[in-house]
Amino acid sequence: MSLMLLLVLVCQTMASPRLSASDPCVLELEELRRDVRILENKLLIGVWQLNHVKTHSYIITPPLPSNSTFNLTEEYRTGASLPPAGSLIVHDKDCSELYDRQRPDSGFYRIRPRVDQEPVLVFCDMEDGGGWTVIQRRRHGRVDFNRDWVDYRDGFGDFKLWNDEFWLGNEHIHSLVKEGENLVKIDLMDWSGAKTHTYYQNFRITDEKDSYRLWYGVHSGRGGDALSGGRGMVEQWSSSLSGMQFSTRDQDHDRYLQGSCAQENRGGWWYNRCHAANLNGKFYRGGVYNGLYDNGVVWGTWRGLWYSLRHTTIKIRPLLSLDSLAGSGAGPDG
Repeated sequence: MSLMLLLVLVCQTMASPRLSASDPCVLELEELRRDVRILENKLLIGVWQLNHVKTHSYIITPPLPSNSTFNLTEEYRTGASLPPAGSLIVHDKDCSELYDRQRPDSGFYRIRPRVDQEPVLVFCDMEDGGGWTVIQRRRHGRVDFNRDWVDYRDGFGDFKLWNDEFWLGNEHIHSLVKEGENLVKIDLMDWSGAKTHTYYQNFRITDEKDSYRLWYGVHSGRGGDALSGGRGMVEQWSSSLSGMQFSTRDQDHDRYLQGSCAQENRGGWWYNRCHAANLNGKFYRGGVYNGLYDNGVVWGTWRGLWYSLRHTTIKIRPLLSLDSLAGSGAGPDG
């Protein structure tokens, strides 16, 4: 017979119309109930943490070594720290809510942009002002970005180490940006280590029925407005991505009638005829490349169409004043 059941029977035997809430028997029973609830909660959290480690290998990224010769492309081993127990119950809608609530380190966390969808694992950049939800990252070329529609819809890549490459997934991106009240920052780094960045206000994509059509607002930043095709009218007519639907090698929604931009450029993107920006293109080591098509990891208004970048990051958070972000640089990891 359990201790709680025995105590309940004793209290019932001793019960009388004059038995009050301050009676020792009643107080002891309530204390025992509290202890049981605490133990049950600890057991639940322990089981969840164990499952989380097995399925997601949760990692909080430590600060990068201060050694200036540190190679950004090599693996950086981190400890298997667990997220706070509150993550068992609370899922913030994005990394900015998590940042405001806890001020945690950069790392992988589960967020829930929509209450009618399951939580999704994302990388939260808590540096560079904090609260950025990362939707794309290129670092070393080990992840193939030449993928089909379903992969780009659902997301792909590695979500374990700070320098893993991934695409969050168009469906998740749509959930994050559908309201349009946000700021996107695109961090870029070339093979010499030079960095730059570009901002877009009110970045959003439509749902899958409309093939994740892209819209964006005011541009700012030293990297130039490659999404709009550059400064010339001809370039903008053929390369502006505003209003373009998403294309992959198996679903062609571009305006290039003579072929498929996605097939030529080796990645899924919002192509026109075709692009001045192609951040999901083929990863070429060394920067300058040659070929039939300008299909590298390209940001044309910075390094041109025939230079493939080394590091790229696309990240998003709720809209802030661009003036307050002036001079924030390209972020800690470019």
